[in-house]
Amino acid sequence: MLKSTLLFALLLLLSVCELRAQLIFEKEEYRARREKLMDKIPDGIAIFRGASESLVGLPFTQYNNMMYFAGVEIPDAILIVDGEKRESTLFFTIDEHHADGENISLELVREPVKITGIEHYRPYEDFSEVLKSRLTKTTVIYTPFSPEEHIGENSMETFNAFKRTVTDNEWDGRLTREMQFVAVLNERFPENNVENCTPFVWELRKFKSKAEIDLIREASQLSVKAHKAVMKATRPGVPELELAALFQQVTMSGGAKGLAFGTIIMSDKNHAYGHYMQYDRILGEKDFIILDGGANVSYYASDVSTTFPASGKFSDTQREIYELGLFIREICQGMYRPGVSLTEIGNAVKKELEKMGFDPSEPRFRLWTRDGGFNHSIGMAVHDRMLNFDRGEPLQPGFVFACDIMGKADDVTGIRIEDTVVITEDGCEILSAGLPRTVDEIEAFMKDN
Repeated sequence: MLKSTLLFALLLLLSVCELRAQLIFEKEEYRARREKLMDKIPDGIAIFRGASESLVGLPFTQYNNMMYFAGVEIPDAILIVDGEKRESTLFFTIDEHHADGENISLELVREPVKITGIEHYRPYEDFSEVLKSRLTKTTVIYTPFSPEEHIGENSMETFNAFKRTVTDNEWDGRLTREMQFVAVLNERFPENNVENCTPFVWELRKFKSKAEIDLIREASQLSVKAHKAVMKATRPGVPELELAALFQQVTMSGGAKGLAFGTIIMSDKNHAYGHYMQYDRILGEKDFIILDGGANVSYYASDVSTTFPASGKFSDTQREIYELGLFIREICQGMYRPGVSLTEIGNAVKKELEKMGFDPSEPRFRLWTRDGGFNHSIGMAVHDRMLNFDRGEPLQPGFVFACDIMGKADDVTGIRIEDTVVITEDGCEILSAGLPRTVDEIEAFMKDN
């Protein structure tokens, strides 16, 4: 009996390892994405370079765009999507011994065309020669100008930080990896135009397929589980560091690829910082806590925030600002549906605040009235690119975003009530449903802490 149990466990482990090494989605989904990109680049080719192995021995994670179009977790892979010839070529070189050690499917290494559905495969060393022979004088070379994203990185925030601290630094001045590649392409192929394909990629990633939404829902529900665990563990005298560690433990043991972003815990005067993650306080009896954290599952992020008292019992001030935020959340989520713009929802919130005697122009109401609870889109990056929904464009099915209600009553009493939401054909789905949200629900949930 023991032998059979051990054998079953071993087979299960091998099965899980093999599954982890295969594509996340069906190869037809990746093909459809590449074909949509081809439609946008009929005069050229798009080049995507994957991530390299960590220089300090950290586990390998792929760049989001390589995962989006090819789905392969192989270091130093390159993908050419050919809009003129309507075909793609994948380049990589990895020996089977290394692949086995990195948990990369040997089937993928041996039969990449069969596994990925990409029409052609060539070793990495062939890339330069293939590119040179492929280009004509009129072929446009498209490649991302914006930095590629790893898990836990936001679209464009990496670029802005790099530009500020490196490119614009008079003692440094290095280009990003992507812009260095652009410079080399311009140098080697002066007759060809090198164009930015990042906007095309953002447009494609803007709307999620059913399979993508299923993963974001899974990530969101894992985040809900972690939020509940932290709420249950919270009481006066508990260090914030202990709660942050618990959040990560629950998400990672539940199957997360990583954290969607650094877990944010704000209490007392740290409410003044929107993304505080120093974990340097021990909670007091009167502390009001904002927990903002999310899991990343198979390269797809989630974003959830909860607000609750360390004591498990709301004060009058805490209750007042929290219930106001909850009321605004209900208005926004009741209006999320195709054809309605965030601007319209923000205007509806403004009218409700005026009815209640509030001044909607107050800074604390800015996000509520401007964007109708919207804060940012969510996808492979937790702050994905959204493109125009904050400029009056009507919502459409498949758009995933954060409904993030934030406000402050005073310096130590702020709220953040945040959900991951997807627009459906007839309304919306709260992918992060299941948390205690009302004051009564939270107090009942935390009663036995």
